[in-house]
Amino acid sequence: MSTILETSELPAVFDGVKLAAVAAVLYVIVRCLNLKSPTAPPELIYQDSALARFLLKSCPLLTKEYVPPLIWGKSGHIQTAVYGKMGRVRSPHPNGLRKYLTMPDGATATFDLFEPRSEHCTGEDVTMVICPGIANHSEKQYIRTFVDYAQKNGYRCAVLNHLGALPNIELTSPRMFTYGCTWEFGAMVNYIKKTYPQTQLIVVGFSLGGNIVCKYLGESQANQERVLCCVSLCQGYSALRAQETFMQWDHCRRFYNFLMADNMKKIILSHRQVLFGDSNMKKPQSLSDADLGKLYTATSLMQIDDNVMRKFHGYNSLKEYYEEESCLHYLHKIYVPLLLVNAADDPLVHESLLSIPRALSEKKENVMHVLPLHGGHLGFFEGSVLFPEPLTWMDKLVIQYANAICQWEKTKPHCSDAEQADSGQE
Repeated sequence: MSTILETSELPAVFDGVKLAAVAAVLYVIVRCLNLKSPTAPPELIYQDSALARFLLKSCPLLTKEYVPPLIWGKSGHIQTAVYGKMGRVRSPHPNGLRKYLTMPDGATATFDLFEPRSEHCTGEDVTMVICPGIANHSEKQYIRTFVDYAQKNGYRCAVLNHLGALPNIELTSPRMFTYGCTWEFGAMVNYIKKTYPQTQLIVVGFSLGGNIVCKYLGESQANQERVLCCVSLCQGYSALRAQETFMQWDHCRRFYNFLMADNMKKIILSHRQVLFGDSNMKKPQSLSDADLGKLYTATSLMQIDDNVMRKFHGYNSLKEYYEEESCLHYLHKIYVPLLLVNAADDPLVHESLLSIPRALSEKKENVMHVLPLHGGHLGFFEGSVLFPEPLTWMDKLVIQYANAICQWEKTKPHCSDAEQADSGQE
Protein backbone atom coordinates (compact mmCIF):
# COMPACT_ATOMS: atom_id res chain seq x y z
CA MET A 1 0.00 0.00 0.00
CA SER A 2 2.85 2.42 0.88
CA THR A 3 4.54 1.64 -2.44
CA ILE A 4 1.41 2.61 -4.35
CA LEU A 5 1.12 5.94 -2.47
CA GLU A 6 4.77 6.83 -3.14
CA THR A 7 4.53 6.17 -6.86
CA SER A 8 1.30 8.08 -7.24
CA GLU A 9 2.70 11.15 -5.47
CA LEU A 10 5.91 11.35 -7.57
CA PRO A 11 4.27 12.72 -10.75
CA ALA A 12 2.64 15.45 -8.68
CA VAL A 13 6.02 16.42 -7.23
CA PHE A 14 7.60 16.56 -10.70
CA ASP A 15 4.69 18.65 -12.00
CA GLY A 16 5.23 21.09 -9.15
CA VAL A 17 8.94 21.41 -9.97
CA LYS A 18 8.16 21.99 -13.64
CA LEU A 19 5.58 24.63 -12.76
CA ALA A 20 8.05 26.40 -10.47
CA ALA A 21 10.73 26.30 -13.18
CA VAL A 22 8.34 27.74 -15.77
CA ALA A 23 7.27 30.45 -13.33
CA ALA A 24 10.90 31.31 -12.62
CA VAL A 25 11.72 31.54 -16.32
CA LEU A 26 8.69 33.74 -16.96
CA TYR A 27 9.66 35.98 -14.04
CA VAL A 28 13.19 36.39 -15.40
CA ILE A 29 11.83 37.17 -18.88
CA VAL A 30 9.40 39.75 -17.52
CA ARG A 31 12.16 41.37 -15.45
CA CYS A 32 14.80 41.30 -18.19
CA LEU A 33 12.45 42.61 -20.86
CA ASN A 34 10.96 45.09 -18.40
CA LEU A 35 7.50 44.10 -19.60
CA LYS A 36 5.73 45.57 -16.58
CA SER A 37 7.09 49.03 -17.28
CA PRO A 38 4.36 51.40 -18.54
CA THR A 39 4.50 53.40 -21.73
CA ALA A 40 4.17 57.15 -21.31
CA PRO A 41 4.94 60.47 -22.97
CA PRO A 42 8.52 61.62 -22.38
CA GLU A 43 9.30 63.68 -19.33
CA LEU A 44 9.89 67.29 -20.36
CA ILE A 45 11.97 69.77 -18.38
CA TYR A 46 11.76 73.35 -19.62
CA GLN A 47 11.03 76.95 -18.70
CA ASP A 48 7.62 78.31 -19.54
CA SER A 49 8.22 80.62 -22.50
CA ALA A 50 6.70 81.56 -25.84
CA LEU A 51 9.16 79.25 -27.59
CA ALA A 52 8.36 76.30 -25.30
CA ARG A 53 4.62 76.76 -25.77
CA PHE A 54 5.09 76.93 -29.54
CA LEU A 55 7.17 73.73 -29.52
CA LEU A 56 4.59 71.85 -27.48
CA LYS A 57 1.92 72.78 -30.02
CA SER A 58 4.09 72.09 -33.06
CA CYS A 59 5.79 68.84 -31.95
CA PRO A 60 3.18 66.20 -31.09
CA LEU A 61 5.92 63.66 -30.28
CA LEU A 62 6.90 65.72 -27.24
CA THR A 63 3.53 65.10 -25.59
CA LYS A 64 2.51 61.84 -27.24
CA GLU A 65 3.11 58.44 -25.64
CA TYR A 66 6.24 56.72 -26.98
CA VAL A 67 5.38 53.06 -27.65
CA PRO A 68 8.40 50.79 -28.28
CA PRO A 69 8.11 47.27 -29.79
CA LEU A 70 5.96 45.22 -27.43
CA ILE A 71 8.21 42.20 -26.83
CA TRP A 72 11.65 43.75 -26.37
CA GLY A 73 11.34 47.52 -26.74
CA LYS A 74 11.14 48.27 -23.01
CA SER A 75 14.61 46.85 -22.43
CA GLY A 76 17.28 49.51 -22.76
CA HIS A 77 19.89 46.79 -23.26
CA ILE A 78 18.07 45.22 -26.20
CA GLN A 79 17.32 48.62 -27.75
CA THR A 80 21.03 49.44 -27.47
CA ALA A 81 22.09 46.03 -28.78
CA VAL A 82 19.74 46.20 -31.78
CA TYR A 83 21.06 49.68 -32.60
CA GLY A 84 24.66 48.52 -32.16
CA LYS A 85 24.20 45.42 -34.33
CA MET A 86 21.85 46.67 -37.04
CA GLY A 87 21.79 50.43 -36.76
CA ARG A 88 18.46 50.49 -38.58
CA VAL A 89 16.35 48.00 -40.53
CA ARG A 90 15.83 48.29 -44.29
CA SER A 91 18.25 51.21 -44.33
CA PRO A 92 18.20 53.38 -47.50
CA HIS A 93 21.32 54.41 -49.43
CA PRO A 94 21.22 58.18 -50.02
CA ASN A 95 23.70 59.47 -52.59
CA GLY A 96 26.15 62.06 -51.35
CA LEU A 97 29.32 63.79 -52.46
CA ARG A 98 32.43 63.35 -50.34
CA LYS A 99 34.40 66.49 -49.53
CA TYR A 100 38.01 66.70 -48.36
CA LEU A 101 39.40 69.52 -46.21
CA THR A 102 43.06 69.94 -45.24
CA MET A 103 43.50 70.96 -41.62
CA PRO A 104 46.32 73.25 -40.39
CA ASP A 105 48.22 70.28 -38.89
CA GLY A 106 48.08 68.31 -42.14
CA ALA A 107 45.11 66.11 -41.17
CA THR A 108 42.51 65.48 -43.86
CA ALA A 109 38.95 65.99 -42.67
CA THR A 110 36.17 64.44 -44.74
CA PHE A 111 32.42 64.88 -44.78
CA ASP A 112 29.60 63.79 -47.05
CA LEU A 113 27.17 66.28 -48.54
CA PHE A 114 23.59 65.31 -49.40
CA GLU A 115 21.28 67.67 -51.27
CA PRO A 116 17.57 67.99 -50.35
CA ARG A 117 15.09 65.95 -52.37
CA SER A 118 12.09 68.24 -51.86
CA GLU A 119 11.32 71.82 -50.88
CA HIS A 120 11.48 72.66 -47.21
CA CYS A 121 8.15 73.34 -45.48
CA THR A 122 9.14 77.01 -45.00
CA GLY A 123 10.54 77.43 -48.50
CA GLU A 124 13.91 78.34 -46.97
CA ASP A 125 17.38 76.90 -47.59
CA VAL A 126 18.26 74.90 -44.46
CA THR A 127 21.25 72.63 -43.91
CA MET A 128 21.67 70.05 -41.17
CA VAL A 129 25.27 69.75 -40.02
CA ILE A 130 25.54 66.34 -38.37
CA CYS A 131 28.18 64.85 -36.07
CA PRO A 132 27.84 61.03 -35.60
CA GLY A 133 28.64 58.96 -32.53
CA ILE A 134 32.00 57.56 -31.45
CA ALA A 135 34.07 56.13 -34.33
CA ASN A 136 31.09 56.58 -36.69
CA HIS A 137 30.67 58.15 -40.12
CA SER A 138 28.19 58.86 -42.90
CA GLU A 139 28.08 55.23 -44.04
CA LYS A 140 26.57 53.94 -40.79
CA GLN A 141 23.02 52.70 -41.19
CA TYR A 142 21.45 54.92 -38.54
CA ILE A 143 23.03 57.96 -40.19
CA ARG A 144 21.89 56.89 -43.67
CA THR A 145 18.34 56.38 -42.47
CA PHE A 146 18.21 59.77 -40.77
CA VAL A 147 19.80 61.57 -43.73
CA ASP A 148 17.34 60.02 -46.17
CA TYR A 149 14.42 61.16 -44.00
CA ALA A 150 15.88 64.66 -43.64
CA GLN A 151 16.40 64.94 -47.42
CA LYS A 152 12.78 64.02 -48.02
CA ASN A 153 11.79 66.83 -45.66
CA GLY A 154 13.76 69.42 -47.62
CA TYR A 155 17.02 69.54 -45.67
CA ARG A 156 20.52 69.55 -47.11
CA CYS A 157 22.73 67.35 -44.90
CA ALA A 158 26.45 67.55 -44.20
CA VAL A 159 27.74 64.56 -42.20
CA LEU A 160 31.18 64.59 -40.61
CA ASN A 161 33.28 61.45 -40.90
CA HIS A 162 35.28 61.21 -37.68
CA LEU A 163 39.01 61.41 -38.33
CA GLY A 164 40.28 57.85 -38.75
CA ALA A 165 36.83 56.21 -38.64
CA LEU A 166 36.39 55.48 -42.37
CA PRO A 167 38.26 52.26 -43.17
CA ASN A 168 39.20 53.38 -46.70
CA ILE A 169 40.56 56.82 -45.75
CA GLU A 170 44.14 56.94 -44.49
CA LEU A 171 45.30 59.43 -41.88
CA THR A 172 47.55 62.16 -43.22
CA SER A 173 48.79 63.32 -39.81
CA PRO A 174 49.47 61.48 -36.54
CA ARG A 175 46.11 62.41 -34.99
CA MET A 176 42.64 60.85 -34.76
CA PHE A 177 39.28 62.15 -33.60
CA THR A 178 38.94 62.61 -29.85
CA TYR A 179 36.11 63.02 -27.36
CA GLY A 180 35.75 66.78 -27.68
CA CYS A 181 37.92 68.03 -30.55
CA THR A 182 35.80 70.43 -32.63
CA TRP A 183 38.34 71.24 -35.37
CA GLU A 184 36.96 69.01 -38.10
CA PHE A 185 33.33 69.81 -37.32
CA GLY A 186 34.14 73.53 -37.36
CA ALA A 187 35.90 73.19 -40.72
CA MET A 188 32.82 71.47 -42.16
CA VAL A 189 30.48 74.16 -40.83
CA ASN A 190 32.68 76.94 -42.23
CA TYR A 191 32.69 75.22 -45.64
CA ILE A 192 28.88 75.08 -45.63
CA LYS A 193 28.59 78.73 -44.61
CA LYS A 194 30.93 79.83 -47.40
CA THR A 195 29.49 77.58 -50.10
CA TYR A 196 25.85 78.32 -49.26
CA PRO A 197 25.77 81.93 -48.02
CA GLN A 198 21.96 81.94 -47.84
CA THR A 199 21.55 78.72 -45.90
CA GLN A 200 20.66 78.47 -42.23
CA LEU A 201 21.94 75.68 -40.02
CA ILE A 202 20.44 72.99 -37.83
CA VAL A 203 23.15 71.37 -35.68
CA VAL A 204 22.67 67.69 -34.77
CA GLY A 205 24.94 65.47 -32.66
CA PHE A 206 24.57 61.78 -31.83
CA SER A 207 26.12 60.51 -28.56
CA LEU A 208 29.79 61.62 -28.60
CA GLY A 209 28.80 63.88 -31.49
CA GLY A 210 26.39 65.62 -29.11
CA ASN A 211 29.31 66.56 -26.89
CA ILE A 212 31.27 67.89 -29.86
CA VAL A 213 28.48 70.05 -31.32
CA CYS A 214 27.53 71.55 -27.96
CA LYS A 215 31.16 72.31 -27.15
CA TYR A 216 31.64 73.82 -30.62
CA LEU A 217 28.69 76.18 -30.26
CA GLY A 218 29.71 77.22 -26.75
CA GLU A 219 33.34 77.87 -27.67
CA SER A 220 32.51 81.09 -29.53
CA GLN A 221 29.51 83.28 -30.10
CA ALA A 222 30.54 83.47 -33.77
CA ASN A 223 30.00 79.70 -34.05
CA GLN A 224 26.29 80.28 -33.38
CA GLU A 225 25.81 82.70 -36.28
CA ARG A 226 23.21 81.43 -38.79
CA VAL A 227 22.44 78.50 -36.48
CA LEU A 228 18.71 78.06 -35.89
CA CYS A 229 18.97 75.38 -33.21
CA CYS A 230 20.99 72.47 -31.85
CA VAL A 231 19.86 68.90 -31.07
CA SER A 232 21.95 66.61 -28.87
CA LEU A 233 21.01 62.93 -28.65
CA CYS A 234 22.09 60.50 -25.91
CA GLN A 235 25.27 62.21 -24.78
CA GLY A 236 26.69 62.09 -21.25
CA TYR A 237 27.72 65.78 -20.89
CA SER A 238 30.76 65.19 -18.67
CA ALA A 239 33.40 62.52 -19.29
CA LEU A 240 35.00 63.35 -15.95
CA ARG A 241 31.82 62.49 -14.06
CA ALA A 242 31.07 59.52 -16.30
CA GLN A 243 34.40 57.72 -15.99
CA GLU A 244 33.67 56.22 -12.57
CA THR A 245 30.17 55.08 -13.51
CA PHE A 246 31.49 53.58 -16.75
CA MET A 247 33.74 51.26 -14.74
CA GLN A 248 30.85 49.87 -12.70
CA TRP A 249 29.10 46.59 -13.46
CA ASP A 250 25.53 47.69 -12.75
CA HIS A 251 23.49 47.80 -15.96
CA CYS A 252 26.52 46.06 -17.59
CA ARG A 253 28.29 49.38 -18.18
CA ARG A 254 31.71 47.80 -17.63
CA PHE A 255 30.90 45.26 -20.34
CA TYR A 256 29.82 48.00 -22.77
CA ASN A 257 33.02 49.85 -21.88
CA PHE A 258 35.07 46.79 -22.83
CA LEU A 259 33.26 46.36 -26.17
CA MET A 260 33.69 50.02 -27.11
CA ALA A 261 37.35 49.94 -26.08
CA ASP A 262 37.92 46.86 -28.22
CA ASN A 263 36.43 48.65 -31.22
CA MET A 264 38.56 51.73 -30.59
CA LYS A 265 41.68 49.57 -30.35
CA LYS A 266 40.97 48.06 -33.76
CA ILE A 267 40.59 51.50 -35.33
CA ILE A 268 43.74 52.89 -33.72
CA LEU A 269 45.77 49.81 -34.66
CA SER A 270 44.58 50.06 -38.26
CA HIS A 271 46.43 53.41 -38.32
CA ARG A 272 49.37 52.38 -36.14
CA GLN A 273 51.95 53.03 -38.86
CA VAL A 274 50.97 56.69 -39.00
CA LEU A 275 50.35 57.09 -35.27
CA PHE A 276 53.27 55.06 -33.89
CA GLY A 277 55.51 54.18 -36.84
CA ASP A 278 58.75 55.81 -37.91
CA SER A 279 57.57 58.13 -40.66
CA ASN A 280 58.18 61.68 -41.76
CA MET A 281 55.10 62.76 -39.83
CA LYS A 282 55.86 64.23 -36.45
CA LYS A 283 54.28 62.15 -33.71
CA PRO A 284 52.81 63.84 -30.62
CA GLN A 285 55.77 64.59 -28.39
CA SER A 286 54.61 62.38 -25.52
CA LEU A 287 53.38 59.46 -27.67
CA SER A 288 55.86 56.58 -27.49
CA ASP A 289 56.16 52.95 -28.48
CA ALA A 290 55.45 52.07 -24.85
CA ASP A 291 51.97 53.50 -25.32
CA LEU A 292 51.41 51.05 -28.17
CA GLY A 293 52.14 48.20 -25.77
CA LYS A 294 49.67 49.61 -23.23
CA LEU A 295 47.09 49.93 -25.99
CA TYR A 296 47.22 46.19 -26.68
CA THR A 297 46.37 45.39 -23.05
CA ALA A 298 43.73 48.13 -22.57
CA THR A 299 40.27 46.91 -21.55
CA SER A 300 38.51 50.27 -21.09
CA LEU A 301 38.08 53.53 -22.95
CA MET A 302 39.71 55.34 -20.03
CA GLN A 303 42.94 53.40 -20.48
CA ILE A 304 42.97 54.17 -24.20
CA ASP A 305 42.20 57.85 -23.57
CA ASP A 306 44.97 58.07 -20.97
CA ASN A 307 47.65 56.29 -22.99
CA VAL A 308 46.84 57.57 -26.47
CA MET A 309 43.95 59.96 -27.12
CA ARG A 310 44.77 62.76 -24.67
CA LYS A 311 48.31 62.98 -26.05
CA PHE A 312 47.11 64.09 -29.50
CA HIS A 313 46.36 67.47 -27.92
CA GLY A 314 49.06 67.54 -25.26
CA TYR A 315 46.96 67.09 -22.12
CA ASN A 316 49.04 66.26 -19.06
CA SER A 317 46.50 63.97 -17.42
CA LEU A 318 43.28 62.11 -18.09
CA LYS A 319 41.45 64.38 -15.66
CA GLU A 320 42.60 67.48 -17.54
CA TYR A 321 41.61 65.88 -20.86
CA TYR A 322 38.10 64.98 -19.69
CA GLU A 323 37.62 68.32 -17.95
CA GLU A 324 38.59 70.40 -20.96
CA GLU A 325 36.99 68.26 -23.67
CA SER A 326 33.53 67.92 -22.09
CA CYS A 327 30.74 70.27 -23.16
CA LEU A 328 29.62 70.75 -19.53
CA HIS A 329 31.40 74.10 -19.24
CA TYR A 330 30.09 75.35 -22.59
CA LEU A 331 26.38 74.52 -22.41
CA HIS A 332 25.43 77.74 -20.63
CA LYS A 333 27.06 79.74 -23.45
CA ILE A 334 24.66 78.38 -26.08
CA TYR A 335 21.90 80.89 -26.84
CA VAL A 336 20.15 79.24 -29.79
CA PRO A 337 17.28 76.81 -29.04
CA LEU A 338 18.79 73.62 -27.62
CA LEU A 339 17.08 70.22 -27.45
CA LEU A 340 18.75 67.65 -25.20
CA VAL A 341 17.40 64.11 -25.59
CA ASN A 342 18.24 61.14 -23.36
CA ALA A 343 16.54 57.86 -22.44
CA ALA A 344 15.94 56.95 -18.81
CA ASP A 345 17.01 53.36 -19.54
CA ASP A 346 20.19 54.20 -21.47
CA PRO A 347 22.72 51.66 -20.12
CA LEU A 348 25.69 53.85 -21.13
CA VAL A 349 24.61 57.12 -19.51
CA HIS A 350 24.28 56.89 -15.73
CA GLU A 351 21.23 58.56 -14.24
CA SER A 352 23.44 60.89 -12.19
CA LEU A 353 24.64 62.54 -15.42
CA LEU A 354 21.07 63.53 -16.29
CA SER A 355 21.14 66.14 -13.52
CA ILE A 356 23.26 68.25 -15.88
CA PRO A 357 20.66 68.77 -18.65
CA ARG A 358 17.89 68.92 -16.05
CA ALA A 359 19.54 71.79 -14.17
CA LEU A 360 20.32 73.62 -17.41
CA SER A 361 16.77 73.36 -18.77
CA GLU A 362 15.37 74.59 -15.44
CA LYS A 363 17.44 77.78 -15.74
CA LYS A 364 17.56 78.66 -19.45
CA GLU A 365 14.51 79.42 -21.58
CA ASN A 366 16.16 78.22 -24.80
CA VAL A 367 16.79 74.69 -23.46
CA MET A 368 14.42 71.72 -23.33
CA HIS A 369 15.37 68.32 -21.91
CA VAL A 370 13.39 65.35 -23.25
CA LEU A 371 13.55 62.09 -21.28
CA PRO A 372 11.50 59.09 -22.48
CA LEU A 373 11.26 56.05 -20.20
CA HIS A 374 12.58 53.76 -22.93
CA GLY A 375 14.90 53.93 -25.92
CA GLY A 376 18.29 52.72 -24.74
CA HIS A 377 21.34 54.31 -26.33
CA LEU A 378 20.38 55.72 -29.75
CA GLY A 379 17.68 53.05 -30.11
CA PHE A 380 14.18 54.53 -29.75
CA PHE A 381 12.78 51.89 -32.08
CA GLU A 382 9.07 51.75 -32.82
CA GLY A 383 7.01 48.78 -33.98
CA SER A 384 3.90 46.83 -33.06
CA VAL A 385 5.19 43.56 -31.59
CA LEU A 386 8.56 42.19 -32.68
CA PHE A 387 9.97 43.84 -35.81
CA PRO A 388 10.95 47.53 -35.61
CA GLU A 389 10.14 50.14 -38.22
CA PRO A 390 12.97 51.68 -40.29
CA LEU A 391 12.33 55.16 -38.87
CA THR A 392 12.68 55.58 -35.12
CA TRP A 393 10.98 57.91 -32.67
CA MET A 394 14.28 59.78 -32.45
CA ASP A 395 14.52 60.32 -36.21
CA LYS A 396 10.99 61.71 -36.32
CA LEU A 397 11.48 63.93 -33.26
CA VAL A 398 14.58 65.63 -34.67
CA ILE A 399 12.84 66.51 -37.94
CA GLN A 400 9.66 67.56 -36.16
CA TYR A 401 11.62 69.82 -33.80
CA ALA A 402 13.70 71.26 -36.67
CA ASN A 403 10.56 72.02 -38.69
CA ALA A 404 9.02 73.74 -35.67
CA ILE A 405 12.11 75.89 -35.07
CA CYS A 406 12.16 76.92 -38.74
CA GLN A 407 8.50 77.93 -38.47
CA TRP A 408 9.26 79.77 -35.22
CA GLU A 409 12.00 81.79 -36.91
CA LYS A 410 9.52 83.01 -39.51
CA THR A 411 6.99 84.16 -36.89
CA LYS A 412 9.42 85.27 -34.16
CA PRO A 413 9.69 88.93 -35.29
CA HIS A 414 5.92 89.33 -34.97
CA CYS A 415 5.98 87.71 -31.53
CA SER A 416 8.82 89.99 -30.45
CA ASP A 417 6.97 93.12 -31.56
CA ALA A 418 3.86 92.05 -29.66
CA GLU A 419 5.84 91.26 -26.54
CA GLN A 420 7.61 94.62 -26.73
CA ALA A 421 4.28 96.41 -27.08
CA ASP A 422 2.89 94.53 -24.06
CA SER A 423 5.94 95.33 -21.96
CA GLY A 424 5.71 98.99 -23.01
CA GLN A 425 2.08 99.23 -21.88
CA GLU A 426 2.99 97.76 -18.53
